[in-house]
Amino acid sequence: MDTRGWVLRAVERLRFATANDVQRWLDEEGESLSRLELARALEALVQEGRLELKGDLYRLSNRSGSKRAFDELFGD
Repeated sequence: MDTRGWVLRAVERLRFATANDVQRWLDEEGESLSRLELARALEALVQEGRLELKGDLYRLSNRSGSKRAFDELFGD
């Protein structure tokens, strides 16, 4: 698994997490990342829209694809 995959898995398991929480989870899983690698991965996932950043907490982005598709089919 690549760096972004590990970071995404950590946020999935923790639900809401700071960068330090993610680092701690990764260390417990035996996957060591530098702070720079972690920061780059978190930023890339936020830019891709897979994570949201609220204050200093990261969480999974809400998936709105099915809602948007439903609205397009049955919207007013």
